[in-house]
Amino acid sequence: MSSLVTPGSRAEAIGRLVLAGLVVSLLPVLPFGDVLAYPFLILTTWFHEMGHGLTALMLGQEFYRLAIFPNGSGVAEYAIGGNAPRIVQAAIAAGGPLAPSVVGAGLIVASAHPRAWRPVLWAMVAAILVSTIIWVRSATGWWALPVAAAVLGLVAWRASGGFQRFTLQFLGLTAAWSVFGAWRYFLTEQVVIDRQVQLSDTGAIAAVVGLPFWFWAGAILLVSGAMFFAALRYALADKRRRPPPRKLPANVLQFKRDIRR
Repeated sequence: MSSLVTPGSRAEAIGRLVLAGLVVSLLPVLPFGDVLAYPFLILTTWFHEMGHGLTALMLGQEFYRLAIFPNGSGVAEYAIGGNAPRIVQAAIAAGGPLAPSVVGAGLIVASAHPRAWRPVLWAMVAAILVSTIIWVRSATGWWALPVAAAVLGLVAWRASGGFQRFTLQFLGLTAAWSVFGAWRYFLTEQVVIDRQVQLSDTGAIAAVVGLPFWFWAGAILLVSGAMFFAALRYALADKRRRPPPRKLPANVLQFKRDIRR
């Protein structure tokens, strides 16, 4: 029985992405789906909070710790110098919600390059473990992040290439889902995290830069959507979906023998 789609074709790539998207969207409603999805929920929170912390470091500020709570929320604690421009605070606030978009788009792009599958997975494992040691300071983060790293490490070590690609696509789409699924958070000026009232990310940007918080929510969602659209377009480009070339014989004599046979 012949395959419905040609291996390496655009149709196969689209089918794999659709499958990954269905798994991402349906996992929470399946039996025990919440349990299976929980480490990845924690992982998207890690993307977000590390986005705040690493943005602070890149702008010359201090990143103290990252806490992840049992309900999947989190907080990054950082310090901004008194002489830092106010725009720095806005950039750090935007770094959190944009981080899942950047990482997710990068993972989808990496899924188009077979040589990148295993190295990217191992790089994620290393990043999760190193950040857990240096910055994570909560019980939930201490057990859930290593579990996610162990799963990714097992995939990188033992899984087939097709499953490694699917994992990258699954994580990329999970990151996308976390951004667009949090639209209510972006459209909220204040939130309660760990029983403390504080400005949301969009509220913090508005407080520094001006314009309503909902304007910045729309800008973040628009930029995130553009990044994912560009990543999908790149990953599905025909020139990257061509089947690998047929391996030629080692030498001409071998080639002639093969022809006679």
